[in-house]
Amino acid sequence: MIKRTFLKAMGVSAIALASFAGTAQADDPTDLNIAIILSAGIESPWDGTLIDSLNRVKETKPHGLNLSWEYTDPLWGDDAGDAMALFAESGDYDIIWAHSTYSDQVKKLKDEYPDIMFVVVGSGNEGLGGNQYWVYKRVHEAAYTLGVIAGKMTHSNTLGVVGSFPADDVNDEINAFFNGARSVNPDIKQKVAFIESWYDPAKAAEMTSAQIATGADIIFSLAANFKPCEEAGILCFANFGDQHRYSPTTVVSSALAFWDPDVNWIIDEWWANKVDGKAYDGNTEIQWLGVADGGAGIAPYYDLADKIPADVQALVNTTLADIKSGALVVELDVSAPTSD
Repeated sequence: MIKRTFLKAMGVSAIALASFAGTAQADDPTDLNIAIILSAGIESPWDGTLIDSLNRVKETKPHGLNLSWEYTDPLWGDDAGDAMALFAESGDYDIIWAHSTYSDQVKKLKDEYPDIMFVVVGSGNEGLGGNQYWVYKRVHEAAYTLGVIAGKMTHSNTLGVVGSFPADDVNDEINAFFNGARSVNPDIKQKVAFIESWYDPAKAAEMTSAQIATGADIIFSLAANFKPCEEAGILCFANFGDQHRYSPTTVVSSALAFWDPDVNWIIDEWWANKVDGKAYDGNTEIQWLGVADGGAGIAPYYDLADKIPADVQALVNTTLADIKSGALVVELDVSAPTSD
């Protein structure tokens, strides 16, 4: 059985959630317990937005289920694999959700625990199928829309982006942002930098300041440090989570990731296995849920709305509506972006 003290030493936090009040039949499961391996910590938008989505899904009680979960501190490599093994051995968890590139660790465990659903997330994973499911998240459509705002509002025609790693599902956002900007302003010049970390505020500040020094007057920060924008008195955009509260004077909007439809898909697959006897059939190819599916969007402008001209706001609304309807298909470009 799992050793709770050992899990605590590895940084596992328990989250107790809603009481059961559902519609399940007497013989159906009433509880669904999820173990979550975090990659950057809940203070990062990547991990924090997953917890936000779980809280929203919990309120809807899918299949009448009472959801509960535990999550770790950031873990990688053997530490992540050890935590998964402990969760699996305990027999207490139905789903092990490894919220980043963890298919190497899952490969060693999935066949030993065929009744557990394993979930891996994002780029760098391998489609193993069976009881491993692969959730992918792209918010490039939202990034394109933010680029439309930036292209209309820049005075220097130079835009900066500070990314984490040059990974598939990071590059797509950066390229889409600049494509959105150029769709309304062909004179755009781009500045790109990577902090080579999923979360390093100090490095993010350094890179942001360097871009501002070279003339960028709007920054799209995938690295979540807005202090240099505040000091320079310029606007910026945030990524994955609504980060306006961290810098109310500079963060005009954010590209948002909503994991709700992904979480519901995974729960539906688990339910079909447990109740209907359907074999786990995890996806082996990348698939994602975008703006039209409720998997992405942009944050409100809040008190910075008066800084965005009415015609730009109208253009943003049209852009989002066209993406949702399919009238506008945002190009998926995962090539490594570089500075002009």
